[in-house]
Amino acid sequence: MKIIWILWIPLLVQSKSLMFQPMDCADIYNDSVWTSGVYLVYPAGPNSGRYVYCDMQTDGGKWTVFQRRMDGTVNFFRGWDQYKKGFGHAAGEHWIGLETIHQLTLKKNYELRIDMEDFDGKKVYATYSSFGISPKAVNAELDGYRLHVDGFKNGGAGDSLSYHNGSKFTTFDKDQDLNDGNCAVICTGAYWYNSCYFSNPNGLYTWGVDSLLGLTWRSFKAFKSLKSFSMMIRPVNLT
Repeated sequence: MKIIWILWIPLLVQSKSLMFQPMDCADIYNDSVWTSGVYLVYPAGPNSGRYVYCDMQTDGGKWTVFQRRMDGTVNFFRGWDQYKKGFGHAAGEHWIGLETIHQLTLKKNYELRIDMEDFDGKKVYATYSSFGISPKAVNAELDGYRLHVDGFKNGGAGDSLSYHNGSKFTTFDKDQDLNDGNCAVICTGAYWYNSCYFSNPNGLYTWGVDSLLGLTWRSFKAFKSLKSFSMMIRPVNLT
């Protein structure tokens, strides 16, 4: 009997871990894991596993980070396929992928938080109570992974995103903005450009050198280069 119990207990633990397939960081948090770090989530079912960074401390935690800049180690001037699929490393600078963001926002209602820091050490943020990427489109890519954002609340950063609401995503090899030129080429980035931007979080990382092409949030520092920037989402209860 003792031998049977020794063999059986590990199998039970392993079975439980395999069955738990969190869709986002909120699911992980609700399973009593409250430490920030990299975790495996499944935004679109069992075969969609990918690593994401979970912020479990900021304003109650449960945040799934989908964009992060911190040191300029990752090149963000990339084409459509890479912005669709994602690139970088979840523990550092990365973009989670437009399709993954879309899959997440299909299944839950999300809020957005944007945190940033300048090279003088000043930290500010902005939140939006509603965020989605083509949430009602049958084919999100054909819809241009269109941005839907609303409900701005100021945390010192000001609002440099509402101008982009309703915009399709543009890269240097897929022009979907309202400018006569290609804003991704003009601004050396990729984003939900309008004509062209009030914010350019995927622009060049210029290590403090101010530039129209850089990582900027105009309502905070105009065209002054920022040191760090992150965008993250968590589910909201609309009841």
